[in-house]
Amino acid sequence: MTEVTVPLAPTSSASLVDQAIDGMRALLESGEWEVGTRIPPEPALAAALGVSRNTVREAVKALAHLGLLQVRRGDGTYVAASTEMQALMHKQLDRVELGHLLEVRHAIEVRAAALAAARRTVDDLAALDAIMERRRDAVRDDEGAAFVDADVDFHCAIVAAAHNPLLVELYDGLVATLRASIQPPTDSDVLADEHDAVLEAIRRGDPVAAAAAGEELLDHVVR
Repeated sequence: MTEVTVPLAPTSSASLVDQAIDGMRALLESGEWEVGTRIPPEPALAAALGVSRNTVREAVKALAHLGLLQVRRGDGTYVAASTEMQALMHKQLDRVELGHLLEVRHAIEVRAAALAAARRTVDDLAALDAIMERRRDAVRDDEGAAFVDADVDFHCAIVAAAHNPLLVELYDGLVATLRASIQPPTDSDVLADEHDAVLEAIRRGDPVAAAAAGEELLDHVVR
C-alpha cells in the first residue's frame, strides 16, 4: 500500500477529530482517494495524521454520516463520494425515477453546452476531440465498456468546458447514474450525429446552437 500523505495542520485550534476530518476531506477532494476505493486501515491513518485510532474512528464516523465514506463491516471503509454535494446527489438519485434524472440532465447539460461554447479553451476542444475519437474507436471495435467510458467523459468534458466549478460539482453527482443508464450500441452509433452537432457548435463558439444541439441530443435519448 502506498504511503498516505495528509495535509494536516497541527497548529490549528480545531479539535483533533476536526483536524482528522479536514485531512481526509483534502484527500477526497484532491482525488487521491478515488470513489469506490478502500481507504487505508485505522493504524495507517492514525500514523499519517499523528492522532490516535479513536480519533480516526470518530472522523470516519462523521464522514460516513455525511455520505462521503461507507463502512463495510469485516471489509473496510470505502469512498462513497468525493464531496458533500456529490453525496447528497447520490442519496437523492436513489429516490427518483429515470425521467427525473433526464430532466435534471437537461437542465444542466443544455446550459453547460451554451456556456462551453462561450468559454471553451483550445485545451477543452482538444480534450473533446480526443474523447470523440475514443468513442468512434469503441464503436468500430465493438468495445462496449470503452464506449460507455467515452460517452460519460464527453458529457463531463462539456460541463468542465463551461468553467463553472459549482456546475461541475453538481454534475459529478449524476455521473454514476448516468453511466448505468448508457447502453453500448449493438450495431451503429445512432446518436453520433447529435454528439457531433453539440461539439461543432461549441467549436464555433455559438451558445444558441450549442444549447439547441444539446437539447436535441437529450430528446433523442428520451425517445
